[in-house]
This record gives sequence, C-alpha cells and structure tokens, in this order.
Amino acid sequence: MTTWRKASKSTSEGGACVELAALPSTVGVRDSKDPEGPRLALPAVSFRELVTAIKRGDHDMP
Repeated sequence: MTTWRKASKSTSEGGACVELAALPSTVGVRDSKDPEGPRLALPAVSFRELVTAIKRGDHDMP
C-alpha cells in the first residue's frame, strides 16, 4: 500500500494541492483533489531538482 502525504503548502481553498509518496526508487506526485486521477513518478534526484528550481523561481527548466 502506498502512503500519500499532503504537501504542507496545500490548502482546502484551492491552488497548490499536491500529495507525495515515497516509492522504492521514485517520488510519486498527485493532485490531492483527484486522488484517483493522473500521477507522476519522478526519480528522487529529478524531484529534488524540481523542488530546488521551484523554490528558486526558475521557470525555464530543461
């Protein structure tokens, strides 16, 4: 069973509502308002790079 955790910045008022799951070699990402909908599975390194780019405000990631 996969355990999903809601991101601390997610609110019930809309906006950035994501959940994360630590998977064996990846990080799962899904929309908390649509838990049965599409999901992403990113390699842990790529997920860390994505989070760093978002925090930095980098909108031109390769």
